[in-house]
Amino acid sequence: MTTHIEGGICAPQGFTANAVIAEVKPGRKRNDVALVYAEKPCNAAAVFTTNLVKAEPVKLSRKHIADGKAQAIILNSGNANACTGETGSQNALRMAKAVSANLPVKTEDVIVCSTGVIGQQLLVERIEAKAAELVKGLSKTGNELARQAIMTTDTVYKEVAVETQIGGKKVRIGTMAKGSGMIHINMGTMLGVITTDCAISSAMLKAALEESIKGSYNCVTVDGDTSTNDTLCILASGMAGNAEITTQNEDYAAFLSALNEVNVEMAKKIAGDGEGAERLIECVVTGAASVESARKLARSVISSNLVKAAFFGKDANWGRILCAMGYSGEKFDTGKVCVSFVSKAGKVDVCKNGMDVDFDEDFATKVLSEDAVTIAIQCADGSCTGTAWGCDLTYEYVKINGDYRT
Repeated sequence: MTTHIEGGICAPQGFTANAVIAEVKPGRKRNDVALVYAEKPCNAAAVFTTNLVKAEPVKLSRKHIADGKAQAIILNSGNANACTGETGSQNALRMAKAVSANLPVKTEDVIVCSTGVIGQQLLVERIEAKAAELVKGLSKTGNELARQAIMTTDTVYKEVAVETQIGGKKVRIGTMAKGSGMIHINMGTMLGVITTDCAISSAMLKAALEESIKGSYNCVTVDGDTSTNDTLCILASGMAGNAEITTQNEDYAAFLSALNEVNVEMAKKIAGDGEGAERLIECVVTGAASVESARKLARSVISSNLVKAAFFGKDANWGRILCAMGYSGEKFDTGKVCVSFVSKAGKVDVCKNGMDVDFDEDFATKVLSEDAVTIAIQCADGSCTGTAWGCDLTYEYVKINGDYRT
C-alpha cells in the first residue's frame, strides 16, 4: 500500500535538486537548467526514444548508463541539441563535465537530458557559466525549482512522490517529468526522472522500469510524434535500508507495484496536459483476448486524430472508435463490441454489438463536456483489460505548433 507524499524527486533519502536561469533559449525569464544529485553513486536504469533520429544527449546518456550506474542528472529546456552533429555531441559532453567539475561525480556518471527546438546548436557556454551556482543551490526543496525548469509548452508541472513498505523498511519513490507535445506510443516520455531510496540492483531496476512503462508511458499519445529526446531514467540510492532486491521476489513485486502507480499517474498528467488540450481522454478496453491486445486496441483509439477531434467537438461519434480499433492490427469480434462514454456527468451507451443504439445526444454532449472522459469499450474475446490515455485535438494545438521554432 502506498501513501502520496510531498517532495517529488527529493522525497527519497539521498537526493537534492536545484535549477537556474541560463537563457538557453535567449530571452527566457524562468529557470531552464535543472540538476538532480545523489550524495552517493546509484544503481540506475533508463529507457530512451525509439525514434531513429536521436538527440546528442540521448546518445551520450545511453553510453553513461550502460554500466547501470549514475549519480547526477542535468536537464535543460529551450534547446533539444538534436540534429547538431559533432558540435552537439561535444556540447552534451560539456554539460556532463560542467557537473563533474563542480561535484565529486565522475563525468560518465552524469546523465544529460535536453528538450526544446530541434536543429539549433546549444549555447552550452551559458550552462557552463551557471554550473557553480546550480550546484551551490542544491537542496531538499530543490524539486520545486527543477520541476518548473524542464517545462516547455507544459502548462503545469508534473510531479509525484509516494511512500511504501518493502522488506519492513520505509521506501520512497519520487518523480518529475515534462511532456505536452511530440508525445506518442512506445517511448519513455519527453523527459522524466525517477528517484528512489530502495536498495535494488541495476538489473532489477532495469527490469522493473521496462515492465512498468508498458502499461503507463507507452500507453500515452498526444499528437502521434515520438520525440528525438525521450528519456526516462531512474536512480536508486539504496539508503532505505531494505535488503537489496536482486531477484524478482516478493519485494520486487512490491517495488514494481509502487513504480507502476507512480508512472501511471504521471502518464495521465502528461496526457491531460497535451498541447492545447481541453480534456483528458482515457480509453479502457475490457474482454480482450490478451492484455497486449487490449492495450493495442486502446492505443489505436486514443491515437486517432478523428477520435481526438470528435472529443474536441463533444461529438459522440462512436463510429470513429470502431474504425480505429479495426486498423489496430488486433483481431476481435466486431459484431460484439459495445461502447460507452463515462464522465462525472454520467454514462451514455452509444454502441451495442457493433451497432448504433438510441441515445440522448444532448446528454451525450454533457458527458463529453467534462475535463476527463473515459471511452469504455467492451469486447467479447477474452477476459483481459488494457488502458491508454490521450487528449482532444484543438485549434490551440495548431496555433502552438505553427510557429514553435520562431
